[in-house]
Amino acid sequence: MRLYRFLFVAVGIICVGIGMIGVVLPVLPTTPFLILASVCFVKGSDKFNIWFKNTKLYKNYAEDFVNHRAMTIKRKTQIMALSDFMLLFPLIRLDSFYMKGFIIVVALLKYWYFTFRIKTI
Repeated sequence: MRLYRFLFVAVGIICVGIGMIGVVLPVLPTTPFLILASVCFVKGSDKFNIWFKNTKLYKNYAEDFVNHRAMTIKRKTQIMALSDFMLLFPLIRLDSFYMKGFIIVVALLKYWYFTFRIKTI
């Protein structure tokens, strides 16, 4: 039983590390790894669970997803600005007309989704 809890804590720590990398690396998703870390910490240790849920990383990323996709205007603006900045690089660097069109469609869908599907609190 003790090994079982240790494995959950170890996997949770690894997931937090991958999630932290995902904050700065745009191709790596952050939220799924933080949610998995939370699940592992709940099953592995009360101390790690309390510590993790009090970190700024959890409060900024995982809570947005867990709270039924409701975000503040400030949070929405931060996410939109960062994603626009990241989409700008391939839009400038790529030569393919079709790929540029695809990136523009993704950006428009992102705006539609954040405007109409995610509630603002």
